[in-house]
Order: sequence, then C-alpha cells, then structure tokens
Amino acid sequence: MLMLMEISAASVCLNVMVSSCFPMYFTWSTVTTGLREPAPFSDEVEIDYSKPYIRVTYEEAMRGTPLDRPVRVYADGIFDLFHSGHARALMQAKNLFPNTYLIVGVCSDELTHNFKGFTVMNENERYDAVQHCRYVDEVVRNAPWTLTPEFLAEHRIDFVAHDDIPYSSAGSDDVYKHIKEAGMFAPTQRTEGISTSDIITRIVRDYDVYARRNLQRGYTAKELNVSFINEKKYHLQERVDKVKKRVKDVEEKSKEFVQKVEEKSIDLIQKWEEKSREFIGNFLEMFGPEGALKHMLKEGKGRMLQAISPKQSPSSSPTHDRSPSPSFRWPFSAKTPPSSPANRSRNESAVTYDISEDEED
Repeated sequence: MLMLMEISAASVCLNVMVSSCFPMYFTWSTVTTGLREPAPFSDEVEIDYSKPYIRVTYEEAMRGTPLDRPVRVYADGIFDLFHSGHARALMQAKNLFPNTYLIVGVCSDELTHNFKGFTVMNENERYDAVQHCRYVDEVVRNAPWTLTPEFLAEHRIDFVAHDDIPYSSAGSDDVYKHIKEAGMFAPTQRTEGISTSDIITRIVRDYDVYARRNLQRGYTAKELNVSFINEKKYHLQERVDKVKKRVKDVEEKSKEFVQKVEEKSIDLIQKWEEKSREFIGNFLEMFGPEGALKHMLKEGKGRMLQAISPKQSPSSSPTHDRSPSPSFRWPFSAKTPPSSPANRSRNESAVTYDISEDEED
C-alpha cells in the first residue's frame, strides 16, 4: 500500500512539473494521448497564437529541441484501408527527430474522389482509423490536397514527412516540390509489398471467392451487387466444394486406415518371423542331427541293451568251491531214443547240460 502511494505521489509531481514547463505545445495529456485514447482533431486542440511562429532548422531539430517546443511534423494521405504500410510511414515520421509532435492530415471523400478515385472506406472511417494509430498526436480532417503557406502557418508546421517518390497529381509533377524547395521536406521510406492498391487488387482477383464467402455468411446478392445467375452459380460452386472436401476427407481417412493396416501387417509379419525362427530353432534342438531326441534314443538303447544282456561276473573275481549241481536230464524218457549213426555221433559229442544254483536263480 505504501509503495502504491509513493508511485501515485511521484506521478502527480511529474504531471505538475511537465504542465508548468510546457504550457503551449506539450502537456501531460499530449504524452499519453496516443497510448490511452484516440488522437484529438486539430479543431479540438487550442493553440496560443499570441506567440510568434518561428520554424526550427533541420540541424536544430536533429540536435533536439526543448521539451516545450517539439518539432511539429506534418504527414498527409488518404489512408484508405489503413494497413501496416501506413502505420510504418507514420512511425518513421514520429521518429524523425528526438522531440516530435506528429500531425496527420486526412483528405475528405470529395477531394479524394476528384483527384484520385473512389475509396473503400468513407472519410469518417478513415479519420477514425488514423486517430487510433499510436504514433499520431493530432488529426486534421478535410486536409488540403496541396499544402499552402497559410495552412503551414495555421498549424505551425516545421517539416512535412512523405516518401521521396515524386507524387504527380492536380496538374503537377510533384505536389511536394515547393515543400522540398523550401527545405521543409523530411523523407520517409515506403513499405514494399503492401499498399491500398495491392489490397484492392487481391480482392478483385479473388472476387468470386469473397462473394461466395459473404453469401454463405448471410449477405444478400443485392448487398453484394451479384446477379441472380451468379448467385445460383456461387451456391452451386459452394456445394461442389463441400462435396470435394468430403471426398478429400474420405481419401485422407482411407490413407490413414491403409497406413495403419500396413503398420499392423508389418508388425504381424515381424512377430511371425520371430515365432517361426523360434519354432525352427526348437525343432532343430529336438529333432536335429545332434538334437536332444538322438541323445534320448541313444540313452534308451543303451539302457535296453543293458537290461536284456546277462550279467557277467568280473574275470578277476575269486572262485568259490561249490557243490556240483545235479545234472539236468530230459524228462521225456529215461532212455535215450535210438538214433541214426549220424545222430549218434552228434549225441556222443554233445555234452550234458548242468545247471548250477546261480543259473537257476
């Protein structure tokens, strides 16, 4: 709260100091006019004509004049369809000198239509547009087409700002020629690429587009000066454009769908390849030449052979005396059956089988 009070007191003191120092040309309201409210019209500004009108030289203006005597710079124009090119020109005029008071003259509709042509905005709209430019300190309504000494003295103008291109009009090769000869001309630079004529050219070139847009927004054909046939044509074109837009949207959605399908298919193929590699690897690991199945079969075969083969005692094992086991005799008959001489010789050479106790077990 204390800080706000200090700021308020400081602003009041500054206001008093400025008001006391600059009674004629410079007041606190003049400083804040362009920032807080529209610039005033010239017929609303009071000038003390009791003091003589003495112009400053260019050197004095560049060095910087006292605060109570700003350099009064005048810039005029039509300012139709006020755009950034206008604003930049006025900004240059405002910054020509360290202490500048910018007065802007706007020509009326009657004068403009006679010397230049029809305007898009009427004079009141053009006055209002210039009023709201932040660089403008004062606006002159119904400004003259050619500047006279009386007009310059009335508004106490020191310099006239305009681009240096000769402006031929009203039967003159350059309406600013006498201003240049008097040493009162201060040149500014034009902004390339934008002008009122360029904007109007764009509108005329794309007239059908803007007419269709405004018809769609609710303007009538009569307001747009559009014939009945052109109105129907514009409506038909609007419908055709809507259909084209829908078709384009469908195509874009279809492309997105196809792209998603392709991405998913690529993902599925990659996963399938990974799974197939894994399956083939597992298959070879199981059924390959050196796979687990071969080792299992070898182990199983060895176990089977070991199971069906008789056990053999080691050759180094000690022998034990055992009682002879009873001889095994064929139980079919007590006598050996008669045989032929050949069979007899075989029988004689044959050895009677004896089964020991271990073999019986």
